[in-house]
Amino acid sequence: MRRACAWVGAVGLVALVSGCGGGKEEPAKPKRTIGVSVLTLTNPFFKVIADSMTQEAAKHGYEVIVTSGEFDVAKQQNQVKDFIVKKVSAIVLCPCDSKSIGPAIREANEAGIPVFTADIACLAKDAKVVSHIATDNYGGGRLAAKAMVEALGGKGKVAIIDHPEVESVILRTKGFEEEMAEANKRPGVDIKIVRKLPGGGARDRSLRTAQDLLEKYPDLAGIFAINDPSALGARAALEQAKRADEVKIVGFDGQLEAKKAIKRGEIYADPIQYPDEIGRKTVEAIAKYFRGEEVPPQVLIPTTLYGKAEAEKDPELK
Repeated sequence: MRRACAWVGAVGLVALVSGCGGGKEEPAKPKRTIGVSVLTLTNPFFKVIADSMTQEAAKHGYEVIVTSGEFDVAKQQNQVKDFIVKKVSAIVLCPCDSKSIGPAIREANEAGIPVFTADIACLAKDAKVVSHIATDNYGGGRLAAKAMVEALGGKGKVAIIDHPEVESVILRTKGFEEEMAEANKRPGVDIKIVRKLPGGGARDRSLRTAQDLLEKYPDLAGIFAINDPSALGARAALEQAKRADEVKIVGFDGQLEAKKAIKRGEIYADPIQYPDEIGRKTVEAIAKYFRGEEVPPQVLIPTTLYGKAEAEKDPELK
């Protein structure tokens, strides 16, 4: 009986030792957190990017904090400071201003937090970005010019509703202008870009910009609007001026409201972007970075041209 008790006691002692020592579980590692600041959440394009990043990050075990600069670079800089205080693992920015965001990115660099940009690149010197994931905006601008040549039959005056504060639009405008310059070398093509005016990438401001253009250029034949809110604002201005049938609009994005307008013939065409892909590939780049894999400095996603023929077949519009 004494032997049995001694044996039980020994087993209990081993269990106690193993429970306090070798069998102790390692504490769970905290989830990595990604701080995201987009240009604006009033534009569905950036909401899709944010939602896509959140969904993809969950697959990798990351949490996402989404904020919005709402076109205010000072507000966005403060959001970056807050991410640094929170000690997030990575930061993703769609800069409100491609140059002025530089100091905020440098602060993140100094804190040892990797920074990625989505859709809009940083143009500030000495600001380190691991990878930029975006639409091929330059190629999309060239597609927009091809659509405009087709819409006008190769002749007419064109204006651009611009937003030159951000790198993505700089590239779109550059692609549009360079493709148009090449088109004008072909026989029978004579399209003149008469003016570029800022529209802020927003519908209300672009409406007012379009009104100014229509007043200054009564023979205007086309408007290239650098995103869909700008295109929809321009369309509203044309309708108010009773000139909806006189001026062709080419937009950029592929948002649902613009697709419907294309189907109705109110906008001629859009180079289509894929914001869900931008969000997904941004998170993939972050995951690669943390796995120690090589991350390309730039990932570009091509656009496709979407006109009335594509709208007629689009199941989203049925």
